Amino acid sequence: MKELLYLKDDQLKDLIEKLFVSYRETFSDTKKVLDKYSIGVAHQKVILLISMYEGISITSLLKKLKVTKQSLNRVLKDLIKLEVISFEKDDQDTRVKHLYLNEKGKKVFSEIFEIQKKRIYNALLSSSSEEVINFDSVLKRIING
Repeated sequence: MKELLYLKDDQLKDLIEKLFVSYRETFSDTKKVLDKYSIGVAHQKVILLISMYEGISITSLLKKLKVTKQSLNRVLKDLIKLEVISFEKDDQDTRVKHLYLNEKGKKVFSEIFEIQKKRIYNALLSSSSEEVINFDSVLKRIING
């Protein structure tokens, strides 16, 4: 692994491009579903996080998305109009709202996930178990800085 310490800038740029393109392709695969509901990638990200962290607070969602309150508020308003999310006030602090996907929201998420799953599944299926484990480890290190 020490040989990786000698990666040239061009090789790192190539890796960054591959990360970008893989992200772009994975999220653009769902364009038909998003168009069907008249939503965009920002909505898709919120739906994904709410599905992963059921009952997430708005504050926690803001931290995970790294967006402004104004941006998140716009997306949440759209998702409320679309009737895919619901709020519950916190038992201890009624100023805190927790977000949930309702049945329609779970259906939208499922449609998105099934499309994205195909690309990821095919890539993992055509990789060795060692490649998958190493890839996961590298992604975690990129995420955690």
